[in-house]
Amino acid sequence: MHRFGILLLVSSSLAPGAPVEVLRDRWGVPHIYAQSSDDLFFAQGYVTARDRLFQIDLWRRAGSGHLAEVLGPSAIPRDRLARLVRFRGDWNAEWASYSPDARRIARAFTQGINAYIRSLGGRRPAEFRLAGYDPGLWEPEDCVSRIAGLAMVRNLPREVERALDVAKFGLDTVQRFMPPDPPIRIEIPRGLDLGDLNSQILRTYTEAIGSVRLPEQGSNNWVVDGSRTLTGKPLLASDPHRPVLVPSLRKTVHLVAPGWNVIGAGEPALPGIALGHNEHIGFGFTIVGIDQADLYVEKLNPKNPGQYLYRGAWREVEIERQTLRVKGRGEPESIELRYTLHGPVIHEDRARHRAYALRWVGAEPGGAGYLPALAVARAKNWDEFRQAMANYKVPSENMVYADTAGNIGWLAAGLAPVRKNWSGLLPVPGDSGEYEWSGFLSISDMPQSYNPAAHFIATANHNILPPGYTRQLGYEWALPFRFERVREMLSAGGKFGMADFERMQQDVVSLPARRFQGILRRWQPAAGSQEAGIVKRLLAWDAALTTDSVAATLFELWITHLPAAAFGDELGRRTGLGFLLKSLDDKPNPKALAESLAAALAAGEKLLGPDREQWNWGRLHQIHFRHPLGRQEFDLGPLPRPGDGNTVNATSGAAYRQTNGASYRQILDLADWDRSVMTSVPGESGDPASPHYRDLLEGWAAGRYHPLPFSRKAVEAATIGRFTVTPEE
Repeated sequence: MHRFGILLLVSSSLAPGAPVEVLRDRWGVPHIYAQSSDDLFFAQGYVTARDRLFQIDLWRRAGSGHLAEVLGPSAIPRDRLARLVRFRGDWNAEWASYSPDARRIARAFTQGINAYIRSLGGRRPAEFRLAGYDPGLWEPEDCVSRIAGLAMVRNLPREVERALDVAKFGLDTVQRFMPPDPPIRIEIPRGLDLGDLNSQILRTYTEAIGSVRLPEQGSNNWVVDGSRTLTGKPLLASDPHRPVLVPSLRKTVHLVAPGWNVIGAGEPALPGIALGHNEHIGFGFTIVGIDQADLYVEKLNPKNPGQYLYRGAWREVEIERQTLRVKGRGEPESIELRYTLHGPVIHEDRARHRAYALRWVGAEPGGAGYLPALAVARAKNWDEFRQAMANYKVPSENMVYADTAGNIGWLAAGLAPVRKNWSGLLPVPGDSGEYEWSGFLSISDMPQSYNPAAHFIATANHNILPPGYTRQLGYEWALPFRFERVREMLSAGGKFGMADFERMQQDVVSLPARRFQGILRRWQPAAGSQEAGIVKRLLAWDAALTTDSVAATLFELWITHLPAAAFGDELGRRTGLGFLLKSLDDKPNPKALAESLAAALAAGEKLLGPDREQWNWGRLHQIHFRHPLGRQEFDLGPLPRPGDGNTVNATSGAAYRQTNGASYRQILDLADWDRSVMTSVPGESGDPASPHYRDLLEGWAAGRYHPLPFSRKAVEAATIGRFTVTPEE
């Protein structure tokens, strides 16, 4: 390995700064040592741009509504929605809600990005050269765009889906087959005409942030106190799941300056980190699933579509006109942004005189994703951590906590609207004024735990509402299988070490497969039949979804075809795995089992060939990293993958392909920060020419971890390169 030193003099509109030392470890993680906060975040912006410029430029364009400039007319709906949902309120309140110095930090960070762009002297990095455009300069406000947060507020499309399901299948069927959790009677809001709703309502939303039927994106985190560990101090594990991309969705960094000594990962286009640790505390998150949005059906004036009805009177639609540049068009495109008192209008049906307005928590000050972590990362104890988490609005998070004093804790955090007279399960009429939010829950109202008697805490996007909890957070949670498996492993007894937590994060035992085995034990196909042989094989299986398992492949194919056989094609597509297993537990269905097995075997032969002994799960279940440019030379994989969306090592995605999961994992050792470990994929750099573009891929796929050095001694021992950034006028 080689070491090198470079002095970089870069311009900044900030006051002249002191040299910032950047040490790059062998895994590509930058450790940044500065003499002031301004210099620290300037350098973070500079280093981030150096590593991920093409990625963060796309992020900036998507967030600010400037994609059409480089992608052409197809991106106009995305740009329009990004501009519709941008923050439009009090900017002083906006910045203050993250941390007192948030705007200054964002300014330094974006100045650092711009300094790197200017240092290129007009030279285009390879991705920009291939794409045919130049990177744009940043403003601090680019760090608080809202479109990324909107993508993580999932209940909006589910409101519409549920309404369409009620119209199609009937209220009683939806109540039975797709019940809310916790159980509550689904009621059609007074004045809502289901005929006003159709799939086109979410067309703009779909084009802007992906499929309305979002893929399952689960996460896990858990923490145990010192009574359950080999060291006598807590261990904390966190593996947030989002799309697994190239470049990686997350970027690891170590930030050291007066008031700062934090290491962990965050989204590359934001300053600071979102999860990790400082000298005193460690923290990690999963999505908690608070219902943070509602769709309002507004009645437009048939004689004047610029007016909408509210409490018996016509109000003027607020109209804002903007222009956007579109690749391939000489003149800028004119767009119209429309708002009611409930929020931006995301769709209009002029024939029915209806507009559909989005109210969501991202419109509130502090509604940009993850930036409140600027305050969280500097907390020194539970009280400071809890105070910082009070400002954590989007996305809603289960945040687990541990400190070097030996305490552990958990908070469900996020801005939770108070709906006094309705559930939020369906869209609501906007004209009556009957369905308005009544403020938000405070941090003291939220579920939380500190040093519990069980000596551990775990979450996995499941229903975390404590017994007797009466406040309304939401009714849509991930299935409990990952949480139940984590709890099973944590409850096994004994004391845990780092290797145990690594094994747990990589666990691929399927609790749904165990449940299915119980169902198969009650089915008695004819002796000597093909069905009997397959049942025998599955009952002898350990329910682990390993890449070399034939039984895992049979299970996955079978469980995929079972809903349609049990409930019919249309209803089967809308029925969850939990309801399917419960219904078969309650009432065996031999006919559905036989029909679905036949369909599964036929599908398997098409996908994998006639020799079932070659049907191992890794042949069918793979991941392929595709670069946003669509250039095969930048793509990575495919690689065989274990698990599925319901295993702790969650590898979800459609058509047996993994598209989501843990691109970043951390295990924090509160007894010695230098013993903490992490894994990321495919590498810390987004530059295809960098040695750190794909160097972590094989280790991640094999379940291997690498150190997360924190002390200066450990960082120096792992360093393979260093350079200096000096902000100057």
